Amino acid sequence: MASADETTDDERWLVIDGRRWRRTDPRLPEDLAVRLRSHLGRARSAVRTAKGTGDDDAVAAARERVGIAKRGLGERGPRWWDDEVDARVRRARDALEALDALAATDRADGAADVNA
Repeated sequence: MASADETTDDERWLVIDGRRWRRTDPRLPEDLAVRLRSHLGRARSAVRTAKGTGDDDAVAAARERVGIAKRGLGERGPRWWDDEVDARVRRARDALEALDALAATDRADGAADVNA
């Protein structure tokens, strides 16, 4: 498939301490990216908290939320520059919908409000 974006490697990758990390898809609507980053931050925090309590199930659940958020942002999964923008935005919206549903389930189960 032809590249959906004419981006350079510098726009696709971030290098920190010699390690290459995939950047967030720059073509995602900002409001969508902000909400996904918010879920990502809360999920990373949940990983730290769960590790501290030794709850392996909670660690796994939080890591899954991290993965969903990162795939929505284009930082994991299919390379965003290989897909058309509409497909990328749809994937991000699907990820956000899944994360919102998980957050609602957490609240219904009496867990801490992850949307705070």
